[in-house]
Amino acid sequence: MIADELVEEIRAQADIAQIVGEHVQLRRSGRTYRGACPLHGGEGPNFSVDPDRGVFKCFVCGEGGDVFAFPMKLLGLDFLEAVRFVAERTGIPVPEVRAARPEEDPFRDMREAVAFAAEWFQGQLWDAEAGSRARRYLLIERALPEDAVRRFGLGLAPGGWRGLREAAAVHGISDDVLVRGGLAKQSERAREPYDVFRGRVIFPIYDLRGRPSGFGGRLLGASDDSPKYINSPDSPIFHKGKTVYGLNWSRHAIRRLELAMLVEGFMDLISLMARGVENVVAPLGTAFTPDQARTLSRYTKKALLLYDSDKAGLRATFRTADELLRSGVHPSVATLPRGEDPDSIVRKGGPRALARYTDAALDVMDRKIQILEKRDYLKSIEGRRRAVDALIPTVRAASDGALKDIYLDRVATVTGVRRATLERELARPPGGWRRRQQVVTHGARTEEAVPRLGPERKLLILLIRDRSLIPGVAEDVAPEDFAVDEYREIYRGLLSSTASGRSASLEGADSDELAWARDLSPTLLEIVREFIADPEEFTNPEAVRKDAVARLMERRLERRRDELKTEMLLADTPQREKELLGELYKITQELTGLGGRLVGWGQFKSD
Repeated sequence: MIADELVEEIRAQADIAQIVGEHVQLRRSGRTYRGACPLHGGEGPNFSVDPDRGVFKCFVCGEGGDVFAFPMKLLGLDFLEAVRFVAERTGIPVPEVRAARPEEDPFRDMREAVAFAAEWFQGQLWDAEAGSRARRYLLIERALPEDAVRRFGLGLAPGGWRGLREAAAVHGISDDVLVRGGLAKQSERAREPYDVFRGRVIFPIYDLRGRPSGFGGRLLGASDDSPKYINSPDSPIFHKGKTVYGLNWSRHAIRRLELAMLVEGFMDLISLMARGVENVVAPLGTAFTPDQARTLSRYTKKALLLYDSDKAGLRATFRTADELLRSGVHPSVATLPRGEDPDSIVRKGGPRALARYTDAALDVMDRKIQILEKRDYLKSIEGRRRAVDALIPTVRAASDGALKDIYLDRVATVTGVRRATLERELARPPGGWRRRQQVVTHGARTEEAVPRLGPERKLLILLIRDRSLIPGVAEDVAPEDFAVDEYREIYRGLLSSTASGRSASLEGADSDELAWARDLSPTLLEIVREFIADPEEFTNPEAVRKDAVARLMERRLERRRDELKTEMLLADTPQREKELLGELYKITQELTGLGGRLVGWGQFKSD
């Protein structure tokens, strides 16, 4: 832990232009500096550094932040590492603090409960009698070395309803803490809570500091009504959609090899790492999230997907690949034999056997084209039209300008569609409608296209000014709908404050007026203060709210539409294709309906 006062001193003393200048050639442009963006590999002077405000911004890839965010995004450092990085260049010593005071971590009790649970689960696994079935599964059926089982902290949740709860009570851990930490649930039929994990092999999930924050559980034996795998519910110390499993072990290998291998689950990752393949990570569930993609992008710009080659695996592969592309990570795809996964391959033949498939991996665009060719899509006019629909989403997802250009040429070559036509397809608004606004010029009212001018920022400013709007917005907008990391976390803070009843007024910037934001990092607090001080006045706040919400909903629907076009590529029956077409039609109609709500930002400018 580093004291907040010291963090703020380092921020105040740091010269962001000097620190960024170690990695970018900057030229003064008025009160700011300009250069090529090092985060997406740009060439033009689109990367701006403002030393007065202590912030940077790229106007192409959209990345931005303060002096700590720059080394985090460029070098893949976590926040504490970034603070020390900046402190070294500022000449401010940062003392090593062995233990934080209890009041410095508002969730200390929860972390201690999760750490206790991790130890208790491990103890159950190695108990001579209680853990025999689970040890047989891990050591014999899955052929994991014992040292790997211990290294990754695997454990066992026995089949009883309250074993963990009773053990925790002996150590003074309350039911309330267990429930808040996702370890117990409140029963509707009884007064006492019961354990979340029962009759399962336990996989602790660690944060980047190596602390257990949640768990995954794999069912032992068959069950008709219980899912095979479950994860801890989200809590203040665990967010499933933000956590990349295994990154605490693999991040250094990923940086060194400049490549992350993505596998589908716990066992694939542990099996590979136990056999010497160290640069491996996994999502927590089937859907790889934008948060997870952005986290991974801090450590590498290349990823290799090792998902199953069945239909479900291919759908997950292409969804994950598009998320990676949006975050500036270039994905390739390994094609595994039917019925095999990375775990089964390395168990039979070791890393060399897996290398046969990873060495033959294809760029995700080439993998899609390979499937189109096998299914004869490119041999007919209708097939080529559908091939364009399947390939365009991957082109659109690519945030790297050079890669997008290469993809466009590739699609034009294989489909025979002119590049200019493909570019128009990319630029076409969803649903076929056009966004327009009315503008008064020299007394005459004319129309022009409405630019996208920061709906996320405008919505947050509005919600901070009037927090009574939050419940209504929350019905339509989830944190995952925000593309900017910092804005997403601020929105989560607003939702949390509403749920917990914190309702301080935010007309000023005093600490009491920021009570709702007390759990935010110093960086996010600074952004909130900027929002509070923003001079913009909305002449029609209700219209601003509706339009911003509609734009975020539009973004979500556009992504689902692109996923459907890829899934249609994999449809193997007329019935499945009909179902996908029906959902695609429904989304297109919703997008068209949203077009009427997007009234433009022109009328909402400051007075």
